[in-house]
Amino acid sequence: MLVKAYGSAVCGIEAITVTIEADVSPGINFHLVGLPDSAVRESQQRISTAVHSVGLRIPCKRIVINMAPADIRKEGSAYDLPLALAVLAASEQIRAPMLGTTICMGELALDGTLRPIRGALSMALHARDNGFKACIFPMESALEAAVVEDINIYGVSHLAQVLDLTEGFGGVPVLENVPGIHNSRPQPQHPDFSLVRGQAQARRALEVAAAGSHNVLMTGPPGAGKTFMARCLPGILPPLSRAEAVETTRIWSVAGVPRGEIGLMSIRPFRAPHHTASVISLTGGGSSALPGEISLAHNGVLYLDELPEFQGRALEVLRQPLEDGTIQLSRVRYKVSYPARFMLVASMNPCPCGFRGHSSRPCVCTEYQVQRYRNRISGPLLDRIDIRLFVKPVEVEDLIPGQGRSREVESTESIRKRVENARNIQQERFREQPGVHTNAHMDAGLLPRYCSLNPATLTFLKEAVSRLHLSARAHHRILRLARTIADLEGSAAIEIQHLAEAIQYK
Repeated sequence: MLVKAYGSAVCGIEAITVTIEADVSPGINFHLVGLPDSAVRESQQRISTAVHSVGLRIPCKRIVINMAPADIRKEGSAYDLPLALAVLAASEQIRAPMLGTTICMGELALDGTLRPIRGALSMALHARDNGFKACIFPMESALEAAVVEDINIYGVSHLAQVLDLTEGFGGVPVLENVPGIHNSRPQPQHPDFSLVRGQAQARRALEVAAAGSHNVLMTGPPGAGKTFMARCLPGILPPLSRAEAVETTRIWSVAGVPRGEIGLMSIRPFRAPHHTASVISLTGGGSSALPGEISLAHNGVLYLDELPEFQGRALEVLRQPLEDGTIQLSRVRYKVSYPARFMLVASMNPCPCGFRGHSSRPCVCTEYQVQRYRNRISGPLLDRIDIRLFVKPVEVEDLIPGQGRSREVESTESIRKRVENARNIQQERFREQPGVHTNAHMDAGLLPRYCSLNPATLTFLKEAVSRLHLSARAHHRILRLARTIADLEGSAAIEIQHLAEAIQYK
C-alpha cells in the first residue's frame, strides 16, 4: 500500500515541503531513498524501537521509502516522526486521515518520546502559505510555532499522542495562537549605565548609536571601560517589534541555539564572539549551511572586542553585510541568504601595549609596531563605521561614587526613554519604506528626502568634507548620523550643531 506523509526541510530561513512516500509490499527489505544523510538513514533503528514502545511494529516486509524532492539532501533526525507515520499507515496499522494535510516533524527517542527540532517557526510559516491545515511538532518547538496564525499547531511529547491525534481520537488540543511576544522566563539583565564612571563622551556616543542603529568603534587603553559600556548598550535598545521578533526567532530556531525565552524573542540579541572565531563561524555556512554570528546578531548588536586580533579575512567579510543587511553564502552544495542587519560595536587598544596617548603611562611601542597594529583594520571597513571615538582613562575622582562627574550619571532607563522616542520618530518617518526601520538603514536615494540641509548647513558640510578628505560613503553616513542626533533633540531639521557633532565622531 502506498501512503504519503509530509515533512519539511529548511534551506536558509525558508522551508520547503518534503513528501515522504512509503510502500509496503511482500518481501524482506528496507530501502530509504531520496538523498538522506547518515542521521536519516539511522532512523530505522530509532523508529523500530519507538514504534514497539506503543504496541506496534515495523512489518517484516519489503519497505520502500522515498523522500521527495530527491535532489535536495535531507539532513538530521527530525524526519523520524513522518517516516514512522508513513510506514505504519502503509502497513495498515493506523488510518491517519490527517497525514495528507499535516506537516509532521520530530526526533524519536527509543521510548517513543519526541525531542525538539530546529526551524519549527519557518516550517509552520511555510505550511500555512502552502495550504496545509496543521503542524505536529514536539512541544518545545510547537510553542515557538504557535505564533503563526491561520494554521493549527499541535504540541506533543510522545508518539502515542501523535497516533491518537492523527487517527482522530483527539486528546491533544490546538495550541492557542499567541498574537504578541510570549515570554515565560526572565529576560537577561545587562549592566546599568549608572555603573559607568565618567566617560560622558562615550556614553553620549553610544546613546546616539543606539537611537539610529549606527556602528561604533571605541579605542582606548586597557581598563577604560570599553567592554563594560558595550555590554551596557543592549539595555538602552528598544524591544523587538513583532516583525523583527519573527525574523530573529526564525534565525535562532534554524541555528538551534538555546535561548532563555519560549515563543518569540522579545529582547534584541547581543553576540560577542571571541577574536579567535573563524570566518565560517562569523558568516555561517559549513556542511549544514547554518547561520553565523552576524546573522544571530540580526536586529541586535554584534560586539567585537580586541578588533585587530580577529583574522583579517573574518573582518573583511563584514563589509557586505554592513552595507546590504544580508549575507550570501555560495557553496558547491547550496546557495542561501541569511539576514544580517546588525549594529556593529567594536573596541580596540590604540597600540599593541595599549598605552598610546595615555596621560600617565608611557607607550613602549615603536611607530612601526603601532602602524602595523592599526593596519590590521582596513580602510574600507573603517569607512563603514559611523562613530569612532577615543575612550580616555577614567579619572580617580570619577571612580568614587558621589564625587566628580559620577554624581551626574544617568541610569539605563532614562537613556532608553530618549532612544525609544527617537526610534518612534524614525518608525513614523519610514512607515512607507519597506525594510527601513532606522536612520542607519537609509540608502543613498532617501538622503535628499529625509536629510535635506539649508544653505548654511550645506556650506558647513561641504567645507568639512573637503578639509577632512572624506569619501562619499563617509559623507552619507555623516548625514544619517546628523539625522539621528536631530531626532534625539526632537528637531525636524538638521542644524549645524547636529552636523558638527556627527563630523567629530568621524
